[in-house]
Amino acid sequence: MLRELNNTQIEALLKDQVTGRIGCHSAGVTYIVPINYVYDGINIYGHSAKGMKIDMMRKNPDVCFEVDSIKDVTNWQSVIAWGKFEEITDMTEKHIVLQKLTDRITPYIIDDSVTREHGFVDQESDVGATVELIMYKIVVDKKTGRFEGR
Repeated sequence: MLRELNNTQIEALLKDQVTGRIGCHSAGVTYIVPINYVYDGINIYGHSAKGMKIDMMRKNPDVCFEVDSIKDVTNWQSVIAWGKFEEITDMTEKHIVLQKLTDRITPYIIDDSVTREHGFVDQESDVGATVELIMYKIVVDKKTGRFEGR
């Protein structure tokens, strides 16, 4: 039976997962793509190279974010959050967000050689210097969650 997650369950799922899907829409095109993220209880933070997702969010900052935990087809949880894309341009804030993302995602990276390919840098001072890394946040203004469980 399909039921609603309460706020505590919504917050727990958002904080527990490391990969979600961001949905953006611009010029009549809808685009949904997975991202690695960190959620601090207020904002969802991500990073990206320049591309379709960033171009679309710059044109239309209204986005949707989905995260789920699926054990099987009758035992799952899902959260959808809506908010506004904000690009982070302040270098101090970029360093802070990069550290949050690095701390959250690195334990799940098995092969150390993947970190540079994934946009992570060797030293904090490399942000914006050796890697073109766009840092952003989704300022969440609405969340809903559903689940099914036996």
